[in-house]
Amino acid sequence: MALTPDVDVQLIFRPYELDPSVPAGGVDYKEYMREKFGSDEGKDRASAMRQALIDYGQEEGIPYQFDKITRRPNSFDAHRLVRWAQGQEQGSAAKEALFKAFFHDGRDIGDHEVLVDIAGQIALDQKIVADLLASDADVENVRNEANLFRQMGVTGVPTYIANRQFAAQGAETSEKLAKFIRHAATHEPEERPAG
Repeated sequence: MALTPDVDVQLIFRPYELDPSVPAGGVDYKEYMREKFGSDEGKDRASAMRQALIDYGQEEGIPYQFDKITRRPNSFDAHRLVRWAQGQEQGSAAKEALFKAFFHDGRDIGDHEVLVDIAGQIALDQKIVADLLASDADVENVRNEANLFRQMGVTGVPTYIANRQFAAQGAETSEKLAKFIRHAATHEPEERPAG
């Protein structure tokens, strides 16, 4: 967005769980990875993907610390927190705080206490967030929205959708994303038939 200052971009985060089968309390991270990438070939592929992410992160100033991660959380409640944060114009701050907590600090972002702490870091009322997390607030809305994006064909993160018609999926350089933004900005959204 910094590379396209002349384009008005509104960033809206949408829920998408990479693995919605992870139980609510999360699972041991190493065991999860062993099950997911059990074979030697799978381990080599996972190791190469992780190293590519670490290298890319270093180039972009994002210090991934995978060795600190001990739990593979269920991220559903983190998506609820982002939804509430966006309502307070803190969506980007919530995402940044969640990413830092998980990828840098190794915190369990499925844990309600961690989420309440993160809420406080981004100036949300911790008592309200704790009460919301203890309830079913927005559970159905978040689940329905996540399912909608799966039905639309989203299969991974990050996925960027512009003007409801252009998509870019996967980690891309800032320059490629700026090109994507400019392309979307110079192409009017297509009219869709009513109904």
